[in-house]
Amino acid sequence: MPTFVAAEKCKGCMQCVDVCPSDIMHIDPHQGRAYNIEPSMCWECFACVKACPEGAIDVRGYADFAPLGHRVVPNRTTDRIYWTIRMRDGTEKQFDFPIRKGKWKSIASPATEPPPTAEVVAGELLAFEPDYLAIEALPTVAVTAGA
Repeated sequence: MPTFVAAEKCKGCMQCVDVCPSDIMHIDPHQGRAYNIEPSMCWECFACVKACPEGAIDVRGYADFAPLGHRVVPNRTTDRIYWTIRMRDGTEKQFDFPIRKGKWKSIASPATEPPPTAEVVAGELLAFEPDYLAIEALPTVAVTAGA
């Protein structure tokens, strides 16, 4: 979901420019507002979305989860980022994720973890899930007989 800037909200504070790891957020010299110079090169880390104090950076959702005519609206608080997907028919779906506020490089390297067991390797989960996601278990879909 590449980012784009809602110019009417942007105050030109440069926080998105400073935090962008792919150096694609720039300030337009004529308008003094941020813009994404190369959306196709966006790493989709959303660091700019999380850093923007004005909430001026939106994202374009992909058709596999949000159909044409939708809008993805990120909302930030001090400890969470909320994503609201507005569908064409007006319905909304909301997702929220915690924002990590620890010191840089304070997450232990996976190399410090014990090697995964054969059972874990054969499973569907990625390494150390759901521990690193801070949830008890991943959501599952119930399958009913005859479906």
